[in-house]
Amino acid sequence: MPKKRHQKQYSKPQSTAPASLSSTATSRHNSHHDDQQQNRSVNELLADLRRAGLREGGSSQIRPVEALVQPTVPPSIRQILQLPETPAPRPRRPVRVDATGRRLPPGPAPPRSWVSRPAGGSLYSDPRTLIEFGGAQNYAQRPLPGMNLPAKGSLMDLVLKRFARTWDWQVEYCRYVLYELPTRVRGALLAYIGLYSEKGVTLQDMRAILLPPPSVMYENDGDSRDDEEGQREILPPSIVNDDLSRLDLSWSLGRSLKIRELSDFLFPPQAAAVVSTVDPKESWDAPDDEPTPEPSIPPALLPNLTHLSLALDPEHAHNVSWRHLLSFATHLPNLTHLSLAFWPEPSLTPNAKLATMVTAQGQVVQYGATGPYSHSLDNDWTEAIMVLNRLSKSLYRLEYLDLTGCGLWASALWSKSGHDMVDWVGAWGKVERIVMYAGYKLGEEAGSSEKARYELVTENARRVERHVRGRRVEKGMGKRGIVVETDGERKE
Repeated sequence: MPKKRHQKQYSKPQSTAPASLSSTATSRHNSHHDDQQQNRSVNELLADLRRAGLREGGSSQIRPVEALVQPTVPPSIRQILQLPETPAPRPRRPVRVDATGRRLPPGPAPPRSWVSRPAGGSLYSDPRTLIEFGGAQNYAQRPLPGMNLPAKGSLMDLVLKRFARTWDWQVEYCRYVLYELPTRVRGALLAYIGLYSEKGVTLQDMRAILLPPPSVMYENDGDSRDDEEGQREILPPSIVNDDLSRLDLSWSLGRSLKIRELSDFLFPPQAAAVVSTVDPKESWDAPDDEPTPEPSIPPALLPNLTHLSLALDPEHAHNVSWRHLLSFATHLPNLTHLSLAFWPEPSLTPNAKLATMVTAQGQVVQYGATGPYSHSLDNDWTEAIMVLNRLSKSLYRLEYLDLTGCGLWASALWSKSGHDMVDWVGAWGKVERIVMYAGYKLGEEAGSSEKARYELVTENARRVERHVRGRRVEKGMGKRGIVVETDGERKE
């Protein structure tokens, strides 16, 4: 059948609107667009601006990349076809490194205050003075080398100062996290407490920092915090403090801490033997039903202690005892650096200097080994030499000795009593540096007697250096020199 053909009733509409309608439509569109612009939020307007910026800058950013991405051909074919040379790749950004050559992490550089160091380039602070700590205004104290103290003015320095000045509150609020602080921070914290707190380091403070926290009882069920389910394992102090080799107790000894307390805390005494109540056996070969338990030796709290500062506050120097120091030194055979700044003259009976006693024959004799005129008139340093020799036999690995403020009894370091004298060849033959500063600065209005006393301390330090060098040369140990630091020009 032939297909039916339909006649179209409507023609194709015009591609453009009539002129009569164009003006009306444009005005309606503009009015509607203005209404939409007014009703749009700020976020929508910002999004439109971002899209417009990407459309405008997209072509300019892509064109240089497209120009660089060109197909490469071998050099021989490029010469035949006379093609231009392939442009060299862009150089890579240089790797950022610090002053020691380590690669820095990505991102902006840290502020200068975070990475700045003192003028001398050392990470540790300059010698500190008591002027900023309070107390005696003219005395100076220098930390032992390698004490890991933060640089003065650094963030850690400011935090530790604030922490030490509010220590009474901090020790209660932070008691359960002090034990888990890094070793370097705990050692510096003890030093700052002794310098900045009102009463110095006490035995309770050392327990809070070097021993695990006590258990906590919950209010609801009375369970302890060290319960097996809710408490993680805490390492014993001998393991946690294994790498704590530097202990700074400056200005605390004699003020808030005693040597005997310190010795019993760091080296707990051995427990007393248990007295057996079992009846004696009938035969010597009878089997032991209940073996007698043997007391175990408790481990030392700081087994690797090598640096120890026992510097005193000059106002409390009379509260320390050389007798207790000799007993404490027997536990420190590995000590290499020691500070005895501002310690009084070595004596086992310092309070009996003016005491006398009557013998059976009715004679009045001096009670102690050192009298009021033993040093000034008789030049007798017998007791001081004996005490220092006993100390040297216990600290036979000593390499650094700080005797700041001890210049008035420095004569005991070179004097001779019969055949006895301080052994700088045997027991203290490894000592390489002695610090003998006066410990104070002369004022502008100092008199002649004060100046003479100050110069005497400096001269005694130089005499000690000459004596030690001479003794070692006599024994064939000339290569093992000695350096004595003192005020003024230092002699190497």
